[in-house]
Amino acid sequence: MPSPPDVRQILSERAAEAMALNDRHLNPQLGRIVRTLGLDRTWVRGEGAHLIDDRGERYLDLLNGYGVFAVGRNHPDVIAALRDVMDARTANLPQLGVTVLTGVLGEQLLARAPASLDAMVPANSGTEAVEAAIKLSRAATGRPRILHAEHAFHGLTLGSLSLNGNAEFRDGFGPLLADCDPVPFGDLDALERALTARDVAAFIVEPVQGKGVNVAPDGYLQGAQERCRAAGALFVCDEVQTGLGRTGRFLALEHWGLQPDMVCVAKALSGGFVPVGAVLASRAVMDAVFDGMERGVRHGSTFGGNDLAAAAGLATLAVIEREGLVERSERLGALLLELTRPLVDRYEVVREVRGLGLMWAIELGAPRGAVSRSMFGAVERAQPGLFAQLITVPLFHEHRILCQVAGHGMNVVKALPALVISEEEIRRFAAALEEVVAGAERMPSAMARFGWRMARGVRRRTAA
Repeated sequence: MPSPPDVRQILSERAAEAMALNDRHLNPQLGRIVRTLGLDRTWVRGEGAHLIDDRGERYLDLLNGYGVFAVGRNHPDVIAALRDVMDARTANLPQLGVTVLTGVLGEQLLARAPASLDAMVPANSGTEAVEAAIKLSRAATGRPRILHAEHAFHGLTLGSLSLNGNAEFRDGFGPLLADCDPVPFGDLDALERALTARDVAAFIVEPVQGKGVNVAPDGYLQGAQERCRAAGALFVCDEVQTGLGRTGRFLALEHWGLQPDMVCVAKALSGGFVPVGAVLASRAVMDAVFDGMERGVRHGSTFGGNDLAAAAGLATLAVIEREGLVERSERLGALLLELTRPLVDRYEVVREVRGLGLMWAIELGAPRGAVSRSMFGAVERAQPGLFAQLITVPLFHEHRILCQVAGHGMNVVKALPALVISEEEIRRFAAALEEVVAGAERMPSAMARFGWRMARGVRRRTAA
């Protein structure tokens, strides 16, 4: 068996094999999706808000690793912090021991968090942070039930999957975790009814739902917090995607003045390099869960709190503060809405433009004309949500802008720009978007051809 080649050799000699290696050794269905959408590029570098392919073409990345690259790709300050840790040869992960970097990361996160939070439980990812929140909620309250909002997304491991509100992720993986029940997002009466039996350990909710970019209605989150407190249930905010400046506040919950019992963070905390997550918890929760020496290690993770993750997190916090990225997100997010909300009045296919900070979405629907409406309906019957790809695909191929459909079967296009994106790039995206929307609306036959081609591709992927 030959020795594995070194990393530099792989990057210089085998970069063009990425798709073939994926199809052979990883997930070939993912490769088919990428090819069907025409997104199969050989990516060779990331820089700030951009991806760069092997031809030197720069693509504005509004998918952004699903929000991971908030401080941009390959930020030099995060790289320097990671090098400092490796150069220091730290006593990483002593297991029955503690290290200083993780403690300082907890100190720094809690200094920026609501006063209700007083401790950090390290994790490796967003889904692991949500899993921890489920466990801590049940242990702290002695209750079994976990409530979550319909259409929520909290992760794909079994516990967090049990809180996901969409069947496309859940189907085939059951039975899922028991006593996890959905309530309609934004419906305080439904939440109050679900809390009546006083058997609910926690209500776990995204302040802005990632799937679809659904912003909580006015008064909803404050009311949910009040009702949870009255019923003895914990109120938990999942800020895995919305946290660390994404919505124009360090945590999105600040828009509503919330004081939750726990907050889950991850994604952007990594600086785009090292998987990291955390649960920020109240002292009451921590004392109830870890209530003696024999219970001191009842929850943990092998790599949770490792020095590289902590260093990446600390460097990320420093970049966010030094470069004013929270304020930048608020300012550029307002500009993006200002530039794109007029599309609702200009184009029949645009139903709504919404967002908070640099978490943005445009919702599309059927045009009013009989022929166009008929073609739209035929495409949607073949594969729900395909019209949104009539926006994302031309943005990629004609304008070198990468963005995403916001969820399965949804005609919603979503953008999560790096917080370091320039005002010029925001304006470029808005102009390109209007050009593509106008083209989609006035070319029903093109819409139909594209839709049927995509639907055939989806059916082939499903049958394979």
